[in-house]
Amino acid sequence: MRKRSADSVEIVPSDITPFEKYLSRRAVLAGGIGLAAVQSIGGFARSAYGQSTGALAYTRNAELSVTEPANSYQDITTYNNFYEFGTDKSDPSEHAQKFRTQPWNVTIGGEAEVTGTFSLEDILKPHPLQERIYRLRCVEAWSMVVPWVGFPLGDLLMRFKPTSKAKFVEFKTLYDPKQMPGQRSSVLEWPYVEGLRIDEAMHPLTLVAVGLYGKTLPNQNGAPLRLIIPWKYGFKGIKSIVSIKFVERAPRTTWAGAGANEYGFFANVNPSVDHPRWSQATERHIGASAFGPRRPTLPFNGYAAQVAGLYTGMDLRKFF
Repeated sequence: MRKRSADSVEIVPSDITPFEKYLSRRAVLAGGIGLAAVQSIGGFARSAYGQSTGALAYTRNAELSVTEPANSYQDITTYNNFYEFGTDKSDPSEHAQKFRTQPWNVTIGGEAEVTGTFSLEDILKPHPLQERIYRLRCVEAWSMVVPWVGFPLGDLLMRFKPTSKAKFVEFKTLYDPKQMPGQRSSVLEWPYVEGLRIDEAMHPLTLVAVGLYGKTLPNQNGAPLRLIIPWKYGFKGIKSIVSIKFVERAPRTTWAGAGANEYGFFANVNPSVDHPRWSQATERHIGASAFGPRRPTLPFNGYAAQVAGLYTGMDLRKFF
């Protein structure tokens, strides 16, 4: 990996060979799409339920991908935070197998000219998919590198023509305790709520993920729609989204409500701001030995060159 400065990773064309479980090496070398089999966006929308893992048609966005080797499909799909299915890392993969994501609707509301309820196919149809290999870091001081497949959130939001009053975007996860056993507990307030400032939401790095490793997104990873904001801690990556609302004020997010002194609204990765119960200065990469060396945490998770300008003049120790 090449570094642009002491606190940022240069985003350069990736030379990563994708994980052999989802693509043959020959298929990658043969063409730009890199798929053994492909489906249309409409085909994805019709098949994205249960544990379908159909192949997705996409192009690789090397410009916005890191050059670190991706974690294995096994790592990514069995070590998850998705409290709607339980608080242990293995709970989502064990308890989300029968989660139904078809039919699926997303409600668009608030300060926008176009509002209403849209089907999953409506949401997906206009957006060509691309693969981006992003580093994801969680507040528990562990990290993964994941080859996500999706499209820019900003492209989706602009379709609804937000007005000048739209300063923030609020997202909500499905609330369905019958399907999501974790929602039967009081560990968090339900439904799960997250938010972004609108310039963060429109940033080219912010992704709506619909798949990983070239396949439909597994239930435990947030099917059928989730957010990826790679310079923020993983809890900002809300899963199984059913509501997007344009608002004037910062929404009260779930984790900030659960512990405002531990989980700030912005959640930008900042190694100089510790979580009250552990240091954020270093991280453990999932898949590496638990007793191996930890790696230094990079400001903005290594994306400082791309996003630091969003926070010019802000006290990042106060607005954590």
